[in-house]
Formats: sequence, structure tokens, C-alpha cells
Amino acid sequence: MTRENFPSFIPAEKTIPELTIKAILVGIFLAIVLGAANAYLGLYAGMTVSAIIPGAVMALALMKPFKPTILEVNIATMGASAGECIAAGVIFTIPALILVGAWTEINYLETTFISLIGGILGVLWMVPLRRALVVKTDLPFPEGIAVAAVLTTTVGGEQVDKKDRVSGIWLAIGALAAALFKFGQLSLNLFRDTIDGMVSIGKYAIFGKEHESWFYGGTTTSPALLAVGWIIGPRISSYVFVGGLLGWVIIAPLLILVTGLPAPITEYAGLGTLIGGFYTIWGEQVRYIGVGTMLIGGLWAVYSIRTNLVDSVKEAAMGLRKRGSKTQKRTEQDLNYKLVFIAIGAMVLPIFVLYQLLSGLMGISLIMAILTIFLAFIASALAGYLTGLVGSSNCPISGVTVTILLIVSLLMLGLGVTGLQGMAIVIFISAVVCIGGSISGDLLQTMASGQMIGATPKKLQISMIFGVVAISAVVGIVIGVLHQAFTIGSTKLPAPQAFLMKGIVQGILGGNMLWPYVVAGAVLAFVLILIELPVLPVAIGIYLPFTLSVPIFIGGGIRYMTDAVLKKKYGSAEEEELSDWELAIKQTGVTPKEKAIRTGLLFTAGLVAGEALMGVVVAVLIVLGIQLAIFETAPWWPGLLVFAYIGALLAYIPIREIISNKKH
Repeated sequence: MTRENFPSFIPAEKTIPELTIKAILVGIFLAIVLGAANAYLGLYAGMTVSAIIPGAVMALALMKPFKPTILEVNIATMGASAGECIAAGVIFTIPALILVGAWTEINYLETTFISLIGGILGVLWMVPLRRALVVKTDLPFPEGIAVAAVLTTTVGGEQVDKKDRVSGIWLAIGALAAALFKFGQLSLNLFRDTIDGMVSIGKYAIFGKEHESWFYGGTTTSPALLAVGWIIGPRISSYVFVGGLLGWVIIAPLLILVTGLPAPITEYAGLGTLIGGFYTIWGEQVRYIGVGTMLIGGLWAVYSIRTNLVDSVKEAAMGLRKRGSKTQKRTEQDLNYKLVFIAIGAMVLPIFVLYQLLSGLMGISLIMAILTIFLAFIASALAGYLTGLVGSSNCPISGVTVTILLIVSLLMLGLGVTGLQGMAIVIFISAVVCIGGSISGDLLQTMASGQMIGATPKKLQISMIFGVVAISAVVGIVIGVLHQAFTIGSTKLPAPQAFLMKGIVQGILGGNMLWPYVVAGAVLAFVLILIELPVLPVAIGIYLPFTLSVPIFIGGGIRYMTDAVLKKKYGSAEEEELSDWELAIKQTGVTPKEKAIRTGLLFTAGLVAGEALMGVVVAVLIVLGIQLAIFETAPWWPGLLVFAYIGALLAYIPIREIISNKKH
């Protein structure tokens, strides 16, 4: 079965309320709330909380008194996603203008226009990318699966007879377990969220100097990452882990052996002398190998789906020529392609005006406005692909932005535009592209869940535009207030991602960029392509902290064991890639084998939802200044024990009936 004839939860022939006023208003409200929370969290901790699942749960809670349909809740979820995406794109880039000295304060109008242009451009490019990435690939879209499981179990399940309904208790258990675990970890400080350490493997004389060699290892005790690994399966999670091994266990120790362990930079000073020094090696050198790999891997990924992209455009053109003689199914209706491409072309004018006002360079602004449209397409396709591969929470949108920064900075260098003006326009372009890519990635994840539950793509796209407009109107105010209160770049608001952007722009335009590492990453990508191994999962492993790759790999390993038990009991456990999609929404007629996988999907969806929701709650507590920490320095072993217990539950729950039958 292909995704083009996927049997959605709400059949294409059935029409129920979807793009309603209450759904739009709730979406706008969630866009502002989650966008503001993520703006602070991103500037404070360098990360944002994916709003797809929290948005779905919060939308359901707000709309429940009005008895919403499953499609109305899905529409409201789109608004929540828009808020988080815009916030992520803005806080990764705009503060860099303060850090390089181009701005002395956050300019509200410019920030609003950049957010609006980037967001709308991302939505527009997503329209032709939807079929290419969601319908015509086998990308898993793990959070899309989780959202579909949450909605069909909580809202849609009401449309199924109770006697036939598959129990959603495992969804609730997973959510409760992850939420309590994360609250104890982040708010109560009962145990550490990351358990890591370093071990010396001896001293060696290199170039006449004695250096001590070190290995670093550890894991983030994240139930959500464990769940993502289970959903994406052992193959993709293994490639991510291989990337982590390359960067953290092979390359970084060799660099330390040759150059010695450096003193930690400010960003990693809080990790201690040893671990902070190791992270400095990774952050200032090894990470750029991941960027180089991602650059070539991203271009290769776009090239690989070229047929899908061309087919999507051809289908749109044929549909226009037929002038509606053949009515599309409701679940295949996008925004009008002709209008979309006209709008994309028209975006050149406001982008040009914006760049001209911000930089004062007319010729350069025109060239870069046209280039921005093309780069936004590349970033949207790459972010969408990465999101479909490992989920929104793990999609390194900052890595995509760094890739764009590299390209634009080199072009500006070639045009002879350096100095503060050159740096400013590079950051402006990267901000628009980063926001567009972020929007496309999250929107495609929600499009995947929409494909499963039977949503109308056109209405989801319209809903996303409402969310983009709403958060764009307030994000400049939020960041401006935060800057006035805490000062961007201070210890209270360190803005680590913006510091990364600043370092790259100044490095390239100032002639201090570490090109050998970028080239090494590009060569690695070419080698992986030649031996027909997936490039982007490996690049993600190198680019992300090693402690994130470990729980993803453990989750994939647990899924491997689940499939092995099912294979032994019921024969081959090899399912089509669509099987998880089908089982995420299946309510009746579930076989014992399917029940085991669906149970696992519901439990993992709960783990992702619980952790993400608690992340939002903790972010609000931080913003309000509420401190609940019990320990000043959290112990590490309780967290490891609880994390291991959750992993054991993930291994046991899907196959518990098989084990129980063996005992009898």
C-alpha cells in the first residue's frame, strides 16, 4: 500500500468541521503562548521545545468544552507549531545582530517583517514539498505518528464503539511517566538530565610535547528520545549513533591527543574543566565536520527527491489545465499551486525592500533577495527531510542555518562585501531562511499526522498562515523585553545559538573560518554517498551532542528486540514502512501482532507528549522565576535507575501478553 491511497482515520469522502473560527482562535492563542515561552527558553538554554504534541494536547484541553472534531483539534495544533517555529528561527539568528554590533537593541518592525516573510515563505514552499516528502517517501515522521496516535485515541476514539476500541491507557501511562520524570529532573532537581563523564587513556608524546588523551561518554536520560528511537527503528537510530561515535569517540579524542585539552569557552564553562574542554573541541572544531557533511548530504537529499518534486509540479500543472474537470479527493487538496508560485515570486519585492532598508546596499540586496527565495526552498526541503527522519525535536535547524550561513557568507566574501554591513545582511538572509526552514519542517510533520487522520492539506496550510501572522506580531516585543531585562549575551540570557551564528559570520568574513573541518565533513558525505549509506542521519550524529544520540540508539535497540520477539512468535516481523502509520490510527480489528506494535506506539507517543508538555510547564516556571529545586547539585544515579526502568517498560509493555502466555 502506498501513501497516496492511505486509508485515513476520517475517510476522504466524509466531511466534518475543520477550519472553524474556534479552531483558528485557539491556534492563534497557542502560537503566541508557546512562541513566547520558546523564545525565552531558546535564548536561555539554546534549545526549544517542539510544540506539535503539546499543542495537540493543549488544543484538546481548551476546545473540549466546545466538543471539537478531531480535525478541528488538528487545525489548532498547526497554530501552536507556528509559534514554536517562528520563535526558534528568530532566537537562533536575530540576537546575533546585537552580538556583532549591527543593532544596539531589538528593532520591532524589522524583526516582525523578517518573521512574517520567513514564515510565509516557509508555508508557501511547503505546499509543493508536501507530496514530495510526505506522500511519495517512506520517511517515518515520528512525531506525526505520535500526534495521530494521541488524537485518534483521545478525540477520534469517541467515534468507535467502546467494545471495539483499543485501550489508550498506555498513552496515559507513558505521558504520566515522562512528565513526572522530567519535572523531577528539571524543576525539582532530584537527578541530573545528563549523565556523562571522561576517562583518561594515558599520556603520549606528540611533536615533542606530552598530551593526555581522553574519552568522553554519557547519555541524556530523556524518555522522549528513547521513544523517538523506538519509532524510527534500529536502522536510522544506528546511523545517528555511528555519527556520534565518529565525532565524539574517534575524531575529538584524536584532536585532543594532538593539540591537548583546551580550557572551556564561556558557553561550556559550567560543565567543568574536563567536560567543558571536550565540548569546546566539539563545538569549535568537530561540529563543523557535521556541518560539512550536512551541507553535501542536504543537497544530495534534495537531489534524491527531485523526481518527486517534479512530479508534484507536473500534477499541479495538469490539474490547472483540466480546470477542475477531475475533482481531487478532499485529503489531496492543497492551496492553489498557481497562486502559490506567483506568491513565492512576489516575495522577492518585500525581501528586497527589507534588505535595502537594513543594509543600504541596493544591488547586493536585489541579488540576495532572489537568492533568499532559492535558499529558502533548499532549507525547507532539508528541514522537512530531517524532520521526517528523526522528528522535530531532534531536527538540527541550527545546523541547517549554519549551512546557509556558510553559503551566503562565501557569496558576500566573493562580492567583496565584508565588515558590519556584510555581516548584517548575511544574518538577515539566514534569519529569513532559518524561519522558513523551521516552519516547513514542523508543518510537514503535522501534514504527516493530517495524512493519517484525514485532514484537508489546504486548510492546514491556511491555519499555519494565521499562526505565523499572530506570533510574528509579538515575537519582536518578547525578545526586546527579554533583552532589556537580562541583556542578550549575558549569563542570564546567553543565547548560545546566536553566538554560534556570530562566530561563523565573523570567522568567514574575517578570514578565521576552520575550513579544513568543513571540507573533511563534505568528503565524508561523498564517501557515504558512494557506498550508498544515508548521509543525513550520520551528519546529525556528528552535529548533535553525543548524549542525545545514545538514548535514540537505545530506543532503536529496544524496537529491534520487540520485532525479534514478534518474528519468533508470529513469523516475519518485517512490515511495510507504512505499518506504523496504519497502526497509529487503527482502532478495531487489531491482530495480536498489530496490537503489540500499536501498544508500543501509544506508549512512546505518551513518552514524547509527557516530556514535551512538561518542558513547556518548566519553561513557564523559569519565566515566572519560580524555583522548586530540592538539591543544589543533583545526584546522577537515581535518574539513571528511573531511565533504565522506563526503558525496561518500553521493552516489556508491547510484548507483555506474549511473555504472560509463555508463563502459562
